[in-house]
Amino acid sequence: MSTPLVGIVMGSDSDWPLVQKAAAMLESFGVAFDVRVISAHRTPELASDYAANAEARGLKVIIAAAGGAAHLGGVLAAHTVLPVIGIPVAGGALNGLDALYATLQMPAGVPVATVTLGSAGPVNAALLAVQILGTADPELREKFRAYKDGLKDKVAEGNAKVQVTARRAVRESPVRAPQWIRTDGTARGRG
Repeated sequence: MSTPLVGIVMGSDSDWPLVQKAAAMLESFGVAFDVRVISAHRTPELASDYAANAEARGLKVIIAAAGGAAHLGGVLAAHTVLPVIGIPVAGGALNGLDALYATLQMPAGVPVATVTLGSAGPVNAALLAVQILGTADPELREKFRAYKDGLKDKVAEGNAKVQVTARRAVRESPVRAPQWIRTDGTARGRG
């Protein structure tokens, strides 16, 4: 197996069902990664060591997912020069708002690129990692370009499907515009 380029770190194994979407996306691009559970609060020395030695291990980007206080991304960023992408994990009393704020509210000099809460977060984290890696890897950049083209195709297919469905629904609908509304959408005088 090739040397991992992306490190995926999560604060708890309970984050894996969400975070595995990042792993699957990286896998689809052929990007090697490693996965670890490291807590910023329960294993701070491990977090520090992981980040401090990430570059020497060949990593180029770190993805950090955490909920609650969500300090993992910041702790890792404090100990490495590599880009860190934070995934705030929803849950707890604030349903992820605390994790979102903790991940994105970093002091100047310790950046953590933060993606959204929910299932799009890990997907976007992986895609951002692919984009970062693609700046130095033309082949990976072209794979990402093809992915983006695929998104355009998916939208065009969805639009075509909705156009057919919408026309059919309008033709079959028993609802008609009131007579005082013209076909161009403007109203006629009613009195």
